[in-house]
Amino acid sequence: MGWALLGASSLLLGALVAFAVPIPRMVLGFILAFGAGVLISAVAYELVEEAVTTAADSYAVAIGFPLGAIVFFLGDVAIDLRLKGSSDAGGGLGIVLGAVLDGIPESVVIGASLLTRETASVAVIVAVFLSNIPESISASSELLRDGWSRWRVLVLWLIVVATSTLAAGLGYVALEGASGSWISAIQAFAAGAILTMLADEMVPEAFEYTEHNKTVGLALAFGFALSAALSFAD
Repeated sequence: MGWALLGASSLLLGALVAFAVPIPRMVLGFILAFGAGVLISAVAYELVEEAVTTAADSYAVAIGFPLGAIVFFLGDVAIDLRLKGSSDAGGGLGIVLGAVLDGIPESVVIGASLLTRETASVAVIVAVFLSNIPESISASSELLRDGWSRWRVLVLWLIVVATSTLAAGLGYVALEGASGSWISAIQAFAAGAILTMLADEMVPEAFEYTEHNKTVGLALAFGFALSAALSFAD
């Protein structure tokens, strides 16, 4: 739970940055792109690759990945329909949904990983921590622009952090003795949710905020490279 709390705590850090500093849209776009690169690397090297290696059943990844994608898609559509015509920020809540749907499974996996190793993966913790900051800054900034109070935004992130922390403890307790396929399916679920969120929310918003600046691709590549280097060093 402590490791999961450390990774998720950057959601609060990102919110505090959004509260303290008015971030220009151009800068926010590059932050989003960098965070997207970090998450793509985490999907490739820490979730899907681990899921394929750990799975005792070949269908675990094949079921978990599309299920995560579908759950995010349906949740995002539900948010858009619920907020249609209101002043609330659908895009901001979509990123929050993505943080929940990848944060909880990741935390479960962090807890379960301690059943087979002495400590959690440094690469996973750092990737989660780094990717949460731009997610939180972007979502918080958008929610503030659409009339949310700082207290309301902070409470939202506190709930997400608390839920992720508890999920790690649940993963440690509930998955003791579970087959590798269960853990693989959870990892694949998180990967599917993350990738769908990136394509639907973070990357398009990065280009929108920067007015389709071509260097967004460089920011994304640098984020990927940093996260990949951490994965290889772990």
